[in-house]
Amino acid sequence: MKFPKIPFLAGLVFGSVALGANAGEPNTLTDEEKADGWQLLFDGKDLSNFRNYNGEGINEKWQVKDGAFTLTEKGGGDIITKKEYGAFEIKLDYKISEGGNSGLMYHVTEVKGSPPWHTGPEMQIQDNVHGHDPQKAGWLYQLYAADTDATKPVGEWNTVHLIITPEKCVHYMNGVKYVEYVKGSKDWDEKVAASKFSKFPDFGKPTKGHINLQDHGNVVSFRNVKIKPLD
Repeated sequence: MKFPKIPFLAGLVFGSVALGANAGEPNTLTDEEKADGWQLLFDGKDLSNFRNYNGEGINEKWQVKDGAFTLTEKGGGDIITKKEYGAFEIKLDYKISEGGNSGLMYHVTEVKGSPPWHTGPEMQIQDNVHGHDPQKAGWLYQLYAADTDATKPVGEWNTVHLIITPEKCVHYMNGVKYVEYVKGSKDWDEKVAASKFSKFPDFGKPTKGHINLQDHGNVVSFRNVKIKPLD
């Protein structure tokens, strides 16, 4: 299935949201962002705000270089924020390898022997052109799909903005609104029941948890990771 690309002029309009969000030097906060309550999760130098899922430190296959952090090869493991978040906004840039796959999960609870996606919903990250997963970048995995594709080609940075609150959750890709949903709503419950997540009773139930960046075995880079707690 092909998805319509955003026309150039429309893309400029929508993209202004993302550009405004990440104006200035990478991995920094503008004065406006500081005043608005945004916090850096990555300063371009170290991963002190993260650790491996069900671990203490960070596997050496996650490397910080040139103002970004990269999963250099399979086996680095998922990494999570040290802090837990309930209601929040998060923004980040990602760059995926050709055919690559990764993910951004939230409200993740650590359970020994279980992967993070057993509890945390996942915003898909993927090369939509060469990737093999029918779930496309920006979608809420297996639950909410977008009808357009605003992603940039492999090798370019994509900007993601998620707003997660009890009232509603919204995904933006490069300034374009993708999906909106309410965790725990009737529609949500019906979609979960029809998905693979129905096998996991704690999926989507936590209202607070870690933010998780996925090791799916492919090279992926992140930068400009910033969060605004809302509770």
